[in-house]
Amino acid sequence: MAMKMFMAALDTETNTFAPLPTGALAFAEGFVAHGNATSLPENYCSAQLYVWRRRAEALGWDIAESLCAYAEPGGITARPVYEGFRDEILADLGRAMPVDAVLLALHGAMVADGYDDCEGDLLAAVRAVVGPDVPVGAELDLHCHLTDAMMQAATVLVAYKEYPHIDMPERADHLFTLIADAAMGRTKPVMAAYDCRMIGSFRPTAQPMRGFVDQMIAQEGRDGILSVSLAHGFPWGDVADVGVKTWAVADGDPDRAAAVARHFGETLFALRKEVAPVFLSIDAALEVALDLSADAAGGPVVIADVADNPGGGAPGDSTFFLARVRERGISGIMLGYFWDPIAVRFCFEAGLGAALDLRIGGKCGVASGAPVDLRVTVMGLAEQVTQRFGAAPVAMGPSAWVRAEGIDLVLCSLRTQTFHPEGMAALGLDPTTPRIMVVKSIQHFHAGFAPIASEILYASSPGALSQDFARFAYTKRSGRYWPRDEDPFLP
Repeated sequence: MAMKMFMAALDTETNTFAPLPTGALAFAEGFVAHGNATSLPENYCSAQLYVWRRRAEALGWDIAESLCAYAEPGGITARPVYEGFRDEILADLGRAMPVDAVLLALHGAMVADGYDDCEGDLLAAVRAVVGPDVPVGAELDLHCHLTDAMMQAATVLVAYKEYPHIDMPERADHLFTLIADAAMGRTKPVMAAYDCRMIGSFRPTAQPMRGFVDQMIAQEGRDGILSVSLAHGFPWGDVADVGVKTWAVADGDPDRAAAVARHFGETLFALRKEVAPVFLSIDAALEVALDLSADAAGGPVVIADVADNPGGGAPGDSTFFLARVRERGISGIMLGYFWDPIAVRFCFEAGLGAALDLRIGGKCGVASGAPVDLRVTVMGLAEQVTQRFGAAPVAMGPSAWVRAEGIDLVLCSLRTQTFHPEGMAALGLDPTTPRIMVVKSIQHFHAGFAPIASEILYASSPGALSQDFARFAYTKRSGRYWPRDEDPFLP
């Protein structure tokens, strides 16, 4: 008898400190498909569903596909929007019953009005429909809040290991294997987690974090351990479970799962100061970049403007770097991608080659800085610009390239962080020509820009994503944590 799999996706990351509400329009601009995502072109949101469909079809399974919805990270999700999506998934699941397996592509840090743990709420509701014996698996972003509700409702949780998240399809494939084996009675997955009592941001592209991730990968499939995951956590979520946690999935041995989760958690805690990234000030980053870019043989020096990363819920229109670049008279520099649909509209109205006075950025609140007024020349225009995140296209919408005072700016209509230089190339701007680039991203830019960069720097401006984790005004997290406490495990 053929097995039957149910699958759905609901993904957004919530910055509870951000002034940008996440509602129906945010999802409409992201992606929403009502049961037909895998019949549409594959994208960032649907990539996991595509993997699961291919695997299930290869096994001759029946497939019930439900909602696939994604919104760019932002502020708290409107309650009716979350509840509507949740209820759609549950209604589809009810119609599909009985099912032998459930696979969900979630984020893990979605917060809605009235729901601090959307994923835990959804997983618990799914478990109530399918009963205690049907394997339920969820793939999570590594910037998730791992909660007891999620752990209790799911059979297996698997997080991405890489940042940038280049391994999303690979982890989806891994999760399918674990859930399929459980559904067919080959394994009995059990999970255990360990709270590292840390809050931070980490880069697996650099040592010693790279080695830690490789150790997790090497552990999987050995000594009864099916999977190992690390929740970096999402520091900009004021929820009870914000923070770094490790977890392991073992085959029928909860003590083994707990021991491995603890081992990796204690290992990471011991490395906490070594894996904590260093961020330069705006001026320090510009000074280093100017010195490095003096070597004409090298590629552009890329500076990550981490505090204005739309991928963390920031607006993407802050002007702190731009204002300082102007004050210092720096030329040969590109900054972007600025989310400024009004400025883009004006550029399209003026036309290619036009010169006009343009007010840029600073539109969303104090974290955006003051708007900057420039006399610009419109250098490039394109109606439908995309950039790659891994292999999947990410829409930037109508976009413009403008130049003023030797400064190149890329402006987009759809809020997105900077993933790839092809967003520049689509407008006619050769990404190898600026000597310095300032990109609005924390880490996802790395995959696209590292191949052309002579050096990569990270800088923290006064934007929406502060990196001073010791001073965050959390109201719901209890207990001590590093770096606020030097050793949070002390009594």
